[in-house]
Amino acid sequence: MDQQMEMIEGCVKGIRKFQDQLYKRYASLLFGICLRYTKNRMEAQDVLQEVFVKIYNNIHTYHHDGSFEGWLRRIAVNTSITNYRKNLKHAYQEDVENAVIGKDEPMAAEDLEYTAEEMMSCIEKLPAGYKTVFNLYVIEGFLHKEIADMLGVDVNTSKSQLSRAKMYLQKELATISRVKLVKES
Repeated sequence: MDQQMEMIEGCVKGIRKFQDQLYKRYASLLFGICLRYTKNRMEAQDVLQEVFVKIYNNIHTYHHDGSFEGWLRRIAVNTSITNYRKNLKHAYQEDVENAVIGKDEPMAAEDLEYTAEEMMSCIEKLPAGYKTVFNLYVIEGFLHKEIADMLGVDVNTSKSQLSRAKMYLQKELATISRVKLVKES
């Protein structure tokens, strides 16, 4: 039996040692997923704890017919989306149709260079709806129909929010480029 199988079987039996191994091996990966769908690190840590509770309670349902990491990622995404939807009820949300997008012409993407930190910083600044759809579509690879079903919105809303997220990111990244150009001059 390989190490992963042994760990999974140990978790199914509720053996703490194997649960600790699972946590140590996958916590950072799953935390990154949670962080993409939450407002801050503290909220992401809360969601991560929910993720591991679900993993431990449901690991017996993993049937070894697909990627274990994919199974874990799916739980993290679904738990994060559930948290996002729960928080929508308690937060002021700007209607997508009323959102103001800057009219500055974005620079050509091929002319721009950014660090991973600059990209993540810009994604982090996205309004909640834009950020969620952007992450689900671009990072996680879901289709608009799947996103619409997860978020309880129309497919066109998903497409619109992705489009607006991209425009928002172009504007933010263009600002970073202008600042870099000024510093270089």
